[in-house]
Amino acid sequence: MSVSLPRASTLIGACLVAAIAAAVTPAQARTLDTAHGEIEVPDAPERVVTLYEGALDAALAAGVMPVGAVTTRGGDDVARYIAPHLGDQRPAIVGVVREINMEAVVGERPDLILAGPSLADAQYALLSKIAPTVVPQSPGITPEAWKVEGRQFGEALGREDAVNAAIEGVESRAAELAERVDAAEVGATANLVRWMPQGPLVMSDRLFASGLLEAVGLDVASGDLVNGHGVHSDPLSLENLSRLQGDWLFLATLNEEGDEALAAAKDSPAFARLPVVDNGRVVPVDGQLWTSANGPLAAEAILDDIEAALVP
Repeated sequence: MSVSLPRASTLIGACLVAAIAAAVTPAQARTLDTAHGEIEVPDAPERVVTLYEGALDAALAAGVMPVGAVTTRGGDDVARYIAPHLGDQRPAIVGVVREINMEAVVGERPDLILAGPSLADAQYALLSKIAPTVVPQSPGITPEAWKVEGRQFGEALGREDAVNAAIEGVESRAAELAERVDAAEVGATANLVRWMPQGPLVMSDRLFASGLLEAVGLDVASGDLVNGHGVHSDPLSLENLSRLQGDWLFLATLNEEGDEALAAAKDSPAFARLPVVDNGRVVPVDGQLWTSANGPLAAEAILDDIEAALVP
C-alpha cells in the first residue's frame, strides 16, 4: 500500500521533530557522493531500510540486517534466495517494487535508507526528510552495475571491506568455474529466457545474470531480439522458439502463472523440437533470482545453479 504524496508530506512534517532529535551530528557523520549529490550518513547506522533488492543483498553480505525492505518482483516477500541469510530475523516489508509505503518506512525509524538508482525524484524528496537516503551513482544496465552499486552501499554502511571481499569472492569463484566449464567442453553459448503467461521473453546480455554466465565462459545470445534500449525481447510466439539456438537454455519463471505457462509450452511440438531439449540442456531457474535480483549473495546463488547444471 502506498501513501499519496500530499499525505506523506503531512506525515513526514509531523515526524520532523523526532527525526531532527535523532539526527546525527557532524562529528558522527561521514559525507558520501551520491546520485543526488553529497549527503551526510551516520558512521555506524543501526536502523537501515533498503528499498531495492540490490541494497538488501549488499547489506546482508556486509553483515547488516536491515529493519525494513521491499518485496521482490512477482512476490509478496523478499526473494527466496535471501531467506537462508536471515536466520530468525526478518526485515519488515515497507512496500513493493516501485511502490513504497511511506508510513511503514517512518514507522521503522531508520537512520539510513538505501534506495535503487531508478528512485523517482519525488520519492527521494520525501525519503530524505525521514533519514539520509543513498541513491547510488549507477552506470546503468550493464553486467558490472551490481558491483558499482554494491560498493557504494558498502561505503554508506561503513562496511566497504566486507562488500569488496564478497565481490572478490564472486569474481574468484567465477574464474575457477570458467576453467572447469572450459575443461568439460559442455558448450559455448546460452540463452536466458523469462517465461511469462503471455509468452517467453529473451533476456538481454547486459543483465546481471547474463554477466555471470559470460564470466564462466558462456556467450549469452539474444538472437537480435532485444533492442538496445530494453532488457528483454517482446514476447515470442511458440513458433519463434526456433530462434533460440544456444547450447544451453536457462528458463526462469517469476510466479505460479509463469510455471503453468511453461508447463503447457513443454507439451508443444515447437518446444520439443528445440535442440537443447533433445540434448537435455534446459535448466529451470528461479526468476526472482535470475531476472530480478542482484548483489554478491545473488551472484553466489546463480553460480550454484550454473555449477550444478554444467559441471555437477
